[in-house]
Amino acid sequence: MPVVRRGKGKKQILHFTIDCTQPCNDNILDVVSFETFLSQKIKVAGKAGNLGESIKVTRDKTLLHVQAQAPFSKRYLKYLTKKYLKKQQLRDWLRVISSDKKTYQLKYFNIHDAGEEEGEEESQD
Repeated sequence: MPVVRRGKGKKQILHFTIDCTQPCNDNILDVVSFETFLSQKIKVAGKAGNLGESIKVTRDKTLLHVQAQAPFSKRYLKYLTKKYLKKQQLRDWLRVISSDKKTYQLKYFNIHDAGEEEGEEESQD
């Protein structure tokens, strides 16, 4: 009977991006501090800040790139982003939106449209 050898396959590398362009252009968000926050808070094997070789957080002007080995969810990045916004007291003005399968964007809440709708309701009464 032939011996079947199972070699270690390549580990799947996941790439995620967080786009902070809008808040950075308005000097509301500091990408450098956000990058350090993610590096310190991402948990690997139950320990925060233990990134090692499995996760890399890099910055490109206003974009943050996260490269992680397979068991890593995009939803966890959204959770940490919201946590950072709350810590910086920006959660009331910014929201985290998924623009595609591997990207999150930080956008402002649309307060202007909500104000127009309230004005229309008052004029109808």
